[in-house]
Amino acid sequence: MNYEITHMPAVELAGIKIRTSNRRESGPDGLIPSLWEQYGQGGLSAKLKPIHPQLLYALYTEYESDVNGDYTLLLGHERDLGFLGEDAIGIASIPEATYLKFTTQRGPVQQVVIQLWQEIWAFFENSEIKRTYTGDFELYNLQDLNSADAVVDVYIAVEKH
Repeated sequence: MNYEITHMPAVELAGIKIRTSNRRESGPDGLIPSLWEQYGQGGLSAKLKPIHPQLLYALYTEYESDVNGDYTLLLGHERDLGFLGEDAIGIASIPEATYLKFTTQRGPVQQVVIQLWQEIWAFFENSEIKRTYTGDFELYNLQDLNSADAVVDVYIAVEKH
């Protein structure tokens, strides 16, 4: 599996969020589709006044344990540190860390992102590289995003070697 090792600075995000688990998302009661639907209804960027409105982050954070535990998913944008948010807005940080950057194949966004996550989970089952579960994220460039023919990067926080 191809990946790139990169060091990323901390990024402050504001957006909408849910608390869920992979177990819940694999069944009919998954919350992630409705979170994306809520984001797609628009208006979030106007409320947030993001620094880079074309960059959408899907941040997986506040892990209970590992791939099997609960986590928080925030869909949002990099925020100006002066923006404190509103009651309906979630605030979270992408931690400064070493990340493995994986890239999807080109294709329908929902399909290629899920496929890549399955490959990532399989990769870490047998890898000497260990995940930190401090914050992982998908990065979408909305300027170039064609949901029927997309390429998405997924960043996984890992222990330094």
